[in-house]
Amino acid sequence: MAFINSLLGKIFGNKSDRDIKEVTPVIEKIKVEYNRIVQLSNDGLREESDKIKSIIDERIKPEEDEIAQLKIEGEEADIQASEKIYAKIDKLEEKIIEKLEEVLEEVLPAAFAIVKETARRFVENENVEVTARDYDRNLAATRNSIIINGDKAIWKNRWLAGGNEIVWNMVHYDVQLIGGIVLHRGNIAEMATGEGKTLVATLPVFLNALARRGVHIVTVNDYLSKRDAEWMGPIYEFHGLTVDCIDKHQPNSEARRKAYNADITFGTNNEFGFDYLRDNMSINPEDLVQRKHHYAIVDEVDSVLVDDARTPLIISGPVPKGENQQFEELKGFVEKLYKAQRELVNQIFIDAKKLLSKENATSEEKKEGGLLLLRAYKGLPKNKSIIKYLSEEGMKALLQKTENFYMQENNKNMHLVTDPLYFIIEEKQNSVELTDFGIEYISKNLDDKEFFVLPDMGGKMADLEHSGLSPEELIEAKDKLLQDYAVKSERVHTINQLFKAYTMFEKDVEYVIIDNKVKIVDEQTGRIMEGRRYSDGLHQAIEAKENVKVEAATQTFATITLQNYFRMYHKLAGMTGTAETEAGEFWDIYKLEVVVIPTNRPIIRKDHEDLVYKTKREKYNAVIDEIVQLNNAGRPVLVGTTSVEISELLSRMLKIKGIKHNVLNAKLHAREAEIVAEAGQSGTVTIATNMAGRGTDIKLTEAVRKAGGLAIIGTERHDSRRVDRQLRGRAGRQGDPGSSQFYVSLEDDLMRLFGSGRISGIMDKLGLKEGEVIQHSMISKSIERAQQKVEENNFGIRKRLLEYDDVMNSQREVIYKKRRHALFGERLEVDLLNMMYDSVEELVNEYHGSDNFEDFNMEVLRLLSIESPVNADDFKRMNAAEVTDAVFEKMIAAYNRKVEAISKQAYPVIRDVFETKGQMYNNIVVPISDGKRVYQIICNLEKAYKNKGKELVKSYQKQIVLRTIDEAWKEELREMDDLKQSVQNASYEQKDPLLIYKFESFNLFKAMVATVNKEVVSTLMKGYIPTQNPDHIREAEARKKLDLSRFKTQKSEMPGADNPMEGANTQTQERAKPQPVTVEKQVGRNDPCPCGSGKKYKHCHGVGGV
Repeated sequence: MAFINSLLGKIFGNKSDRDIKEVTPVIEKIKVEYNRIVQLSNDGLREESDKIKSIIDERIKPEEDEIAQLKIEGEEADIQASEKIYAKIDKLEEKIIEKLEEVLEEVLPAAFAIVKETARRFVENENVEVTARDYDRNLAATRNSIIINGDKAIWKNRWLAGGNEIVWNMVHYDVQLIGGIVLHRGNIAEMATGEGKTLVATLPVFLNALARRGVHIVTVNDYLSKRDAEWMGPIYEFHGLTVDCIDKHQPNSEARRKAYNADITFGTNNEFGFDYLRDNMSINPEDLVQRKHHYAIVDEVDSVLVDDARTPLIISGPVPKGENQQFEELKGFVEKLYKAQRELVNQIFIDAKKLLSKENATSEEKKEGGLLLLRAYKGLPKNKSIIKYLSEEGMKALLQKTENFYMQENNKNMHLVTDPLYFIIEEKQNSVELTDFGIEYISKNLDDKEFFVLPDMGGKMADLEHSGLSPEELIEAKDKLLQDYAVKSERVHTINQLFKAYTMFEKDVEYVIIDNKVKIVDEQTGRIMEGRRYSDGLHQAIEAKENVKVEAATQTFATITLQNYFRMYHKLAGMTGTAETEAGEFWDIYKLEVVVIPTNRPIIRKDHEDLVYKTKREKYNAVIDEIVQLNNAGRPVLVGTTSVEISELLSRMLKIKGIKHNVLNAKLHAREAEIVAEAGQSGTVTIATNMAGRGTDIKLTEAVRKAGGLAIIGTERHDSRRVDRQLRGRAGRQGDPGSSQFYVSLEDDLMRLFGSGRISGIMDKLGLKEGEVIQHSMISKSIERAQQKVEENNFGIRKRLLEYDDVMNSQREVIYKKRRHALFGERLEVDLLNMMYDSVEELVNEYHGSDNFEDFNMEVLRLLSIESPVNADDFKRMNAAEVTDAVFEKMIAAYNRKVEAISKQAYPVIRDVFETKGQMYNNIVVPISDGKRVYQIICNLEKAYKNKGKELVKSYQKQIVLRTIDEAWKEELREMDDLKQSVQNASYEQKDPLLIYKFESFNLFKAMVATVNKEVVSTLMKGYIPTQNPDHIREAEARKKLDLSRFKTQKSEMPGADNPMEGANTQTQERAKPQPVTVEKQVGRNDPCPCGSGKKYKHCHGVGGV
């Protein structure tokens, strides 16, 4: 296949060459513009960016003017006409987006040239002098790097970034211009380590920010978002663009809203997602912080959109009886069974070894030995003795041969292997299954022998139907059966999660215990993922296993995965050093194309073929010998590991050899920046996880370059090729020398589960002795094929999880859209019209075709407060659609009269209050009742006075819709959580849980929407003001913000001194070294204001300060 690909590449050219060829004409245009712009003065350079802003504004002005006019008409239009108006507005919005992309492509050469020339001037001049504008003066008030001198503003080329003063020293290479074009066009730019991704982003960010629709730069931790905003910010601010960082401000604050309204907004992936969820829990438009999702560039895009994408961001709160969990009670059963299985497997393994090592064993004895070995492997595949034995000559091949024999004819005879076991572990499927023998063993001291068995609902229901019970007894028996099923399904789910915790999750590999809490270790980076919890009760199961406090269950109030959050952007782009291997996934899920950007200087790093050993012990001894040799040669060594356990083992081995070294793993993250920065010094040995220090360049001294550069040693191949490429990429930046070497053993997880049997077969045939190694390009390619298998498997899992989340996402989009319409009130009347029609349609469909006209008439009266416009004869004669239209027309007429009546009733009182207390009151509270309860409706007094009470009706509509939707959605999320858990039991009945989930969730959502429609319509149709007394109208208190203290997110909101793992959340990359605290300009209140206005600071930019 590789030969065919190579041949096709020669004939048609490879994708990378075609991509570069496509953008080459644009690069030439940028160079032409650059030659023109380089002649301009500093003021002329800024005027050039003003011209581009004007070109963009002029292009979309006709559509924007038309939208503004239509919005005014929409305010005045009746409920039926407004729908057409807003449909027209949507089409105009789409046209604006199309026009923006066209005009941005046209002005791209000039915009990129402006950014490059701005960067050059800051490199070549300590001071850049321009005519002072208002924004120069505003920035000078708080920045030491900008000085106002009369009518001139002086921008220094040094400023604070990440707590340290930096001197600007970067100008864009031509290859970086290619990266900028790729990012602007909404693709992923793959750039090697040290190629300046942060600088590349300045080009498309500047260009798209000129449209003033908001550009988001998404980083993987808050240190990087704050640092990059301060580091790159002045390049944008020099041209009048505003820059901010959401991680500098508290959630739901005015400062965070201002950050989102900036032209360019930096922030972490989690905070962007959480702000979206918080916005959709807000009860006032003033609480919203985000605007439309226009354009985002995601840094380390593979980490965010692949590794983190399937983990949901959840805002949750306490749930009633959340403490009532069964993990502690059922843990004893699992421990007992796990102990019994361990003893059983040890005995089976001893018997297998006896038979297989017996001299002159018969073929039957060998067969029996193979069967016992396979049985032991199925029972405990992670048993270290079994793993070691399988690395011996011929054993892996025997196991595979035996397994293939019993897997024939759809696993027909596999039960002969597994029946004697208590439970079966399928490592590849990440599942544990109890056998009949196991169920019998844990149930033997219980009265109910089916305590851990789910009843066959179909069979039991059929038995009840034919049991001859009376209807009342039958209903009672069915309810009891359903109740029993619910209890048992929860019990079986808990038992399964406990088994997973005991058999598949190892301490110091998948998780660590810190401060008596279970903390997940990121499988890609080895970092602790603060606040993350395994879902579906698995985290509680691990807590029970480790004897730490089992946290109470919580209820989800709002949730979204990063996959679905980032798919909301009109245009999405990303940059990373390792995306090519995941190109298929990026295209399938996000429609993002990966473009490999050439390096500025050729890579001269030597990547050696993998060294393959039989056992881990041999492999680690070889690694230590290589480290000692490299250390003696004066070369720095970076050793990549895949777990805390391995890094600590290698550390102990190096201590015995007397080699000084640094260790960086999930337990030791506080010194990450310091350790990574020292990793390039002569003779330094650093043991780290494969992706440690991502985003930080390891810089080499001249002596190290002469010695051969940084040596990378991988102690194991990771499941994912891009993680290995990331480790390799630590060496060889910007033409530096270096080398990389991976060490592999047949006992490694990747080789055990997915490695080709041919490798172990070759080693057996060669008769390799202990400590001997094989190295060949064919072996390395075979290992890469094993990695591809895992990547395909993982992609399948992610895609399936996305399908589950897509079900929830389609519901979320409908609800959040209705909620936003209610919050702003703009399109609320269109939504109400649809709610009214749907309610009537459902009501008619429920009764039409039966003789129950009286019941139908009563229901119309009860829900809609009108009499049916059709009589009994018409009800029978007309079809359902005609009846629906007749009822709907009458209801609309009745509702319009209701709106008019409330407005007329309220207006005299509102006029009286406005004329007597209008100076004192801003908002007022008016009581409105539906006959059951009284709602305190808050509305703007001045607006209600000007439009003669109509504002009151609008406020009533808003608050009723919001209240009803929020209550129903909270309940829907709870039911969806329960459903997702319960459908997993469908696999026991040979059914696809996903199909059942889709079907049941659709029914749940349909029922929820119908309930919301009925409640809203019924309440609005019955509304009236129960008082005419002006004294009952009072001033509204200040609008309350949503109380977020009851809710928790998966990530610490504001890490501080009490959180020693600050910044280790998700993907911490670079931490600043301890430095003296550096602060921006401090101005005395009575000193002259630095903006040059001549006023005292307290009367100018210091107004409101203390």
